[in-house]
Amino acid sequence: MRKAILLPLVCLLFTISILAQTKSQKFLNISYESGPMLSNGTEWGDNIKDLVNYKALDLQMGWRSQSNTHFDYLYRYPVFGIGFNSTLTYTSEVGRPMAVYGWMDIPFSLPRVDRKLSFGYYTQMGIGFNLTPYDPDINPENQYIGSNINAYVNLGFYSKYQINERIGLRAGLGLKHYSNGATKKPNAGINLFPLNVAVNVGLGGLSSFDYTKPDISEKKLRSFVNFALYTGMRNYEIGDPSYFRGGLGINYLIEPSYKYRLGLGLDFFWAQGMELRFPGESFSFRDQTSIAVVGSWEWQLTSRLFVPIGLGVYLYRNELNQEFTWFYERIGVRYRFGSDFSAGMSIKAHKAKADFFEFTLGYTIPRK
Repeated sequence: MRKAILLPLVCLLFTISILAQTKSQKFLNISYESGPMLSNGTEWGDNIKDLVNYKALDLQMGWRSQSNTHFDYLYRYPVFGIGFNSTLTYTSEVGRPMAVYGWMDIPFSLPRVDRKLSFGYYTQMGIGFNLTPYDPDINPENQYIGSNINAYVNLGFYSKYQINERIGLRAGLGLKHYSNGATKKPNAGINLFPLNVAVNVGLGGLSSFDYTKPDISEKKLRSFVNFALYTGMRNYEIGDPSYFRGGLGINYLIEPSYKYRLGLGLDFFWAQGMELRFPGESFSFRDQTSIAVVGSWEWQLTSRLFVPIGLGVYLYRNELNQEFTWFYERIGVRYRFGSDFSAGMSIKAHKAKADFFEFTLGYTIPRK
């Protein structure tokens, strides 16, 4: 799961670019959160859930750009940052989970000096660590997590009340998830439903800023051809080795809006280790591969940071590679270097059950 470090790295690349901006307002958030762990409905899942009393502290550093670009205005001047989360209580079954992550807050309305109460939504993506994984001898009941290091995701909504120009109070409700993307089984994933309360403090000079609409030119329709290389690892059975999983993708995308691109393409996947997983049997190249038509949607957050979302339908698939459904989903985060190259990570899943983490390199060709 060492490659999971690529996930927060992509998020932090954008945070570093925000740090380099001179026009930004800095924030510090200190929060406490608590909430239930969600069971997967099994007997062992209920036992683990009843043992976990989730309480955690969270520390965040954030920056709101004041450059007044069209992306800043379209997303109502979001806040990007880095954070650290630590569970306060320890249980021998799951450990004391911690995480480092990149995060983003997007308000539902434009900032205003006279607005005390505001609402929005947030995303957090990073590395979860300090978990106690499944072990057949010393921790056999925890089948939620099979590795020490996991991907960390937290999505939710928040409300904020501004007491004065520097200090605000905030409350949020989210869904938090730890998973290794089937890199090492078992991997049912840990899901938490925490409520958090926070103090938000503005740092440095609190300069006023004009949030009036910038000059945004009329959007002309653009199109692109996007090529992607997927690499990752997949564990099929508990106790067995992990094997390479990868693939290639090609998509034709149109960009009707500054906020998104959408299109259609093909995905090709290859699974290593068929002969090792099923000794004594012979397999053709087709047995190790699958092909799908995929509908793609790219949520453009900035000129460089975007969220790829996809829904694929297999033209043919192989259930020996645990492609159990005729369709799959994809969601992730990627960062553009210049206008052509991109890198990032996404999760491919079947009915929300992880297939593998896709560490992705992309190349985009713009068209007229």
